[in-house]
Amino acid sequence: MENQQPIKLNLEISAADATAEEIDRLTRQLLAELKQADVESAELVAGGHAPAGTKSIDPVTAGAIAIAVLPPMLTKIIETLQAWLARDRTRKIKFKGKVAGQVIEFEGAAEDLQKLIESLSGKRTGKQVNK
Repeated sequence: MENQQPIKLNLEISAADATAEEIDRLTRQLLAELKQADVESAELVAGGHAPAGTKSIDPVTAGAIAIAVLPPMLTKIIETLQAWLARDRTRKIKFKGKVAGQVIEFEGAAEDLQKLIESLSGKRTGKQVNK
């Protein structure tokens, strides 16, 4: 069996007109869902100090999660993200990582993720995917 290295992704979430507290709640909700999926690790991204005069909920970067997932589980994780996004059309997600040596970046809503899922599925099976 070949040694597969985990894919590391940094996620950032946002929602239209959401407060810092709402973003924190949404981030923690998504983190809990990701931990229930087959990820190697999932954690909030540690942040620095809050700028003077601002409120800080926790010493984390609001809306940021770092995950590591084995390649065969990537499509399932993206589907989890898609389902989470679909629950509220104001939610958006941004992520960046490397898959099979190629950098992937995404920013958008649930419907935008479908194209990425199809593309990744095609790469895994060796099929070409038309854009």
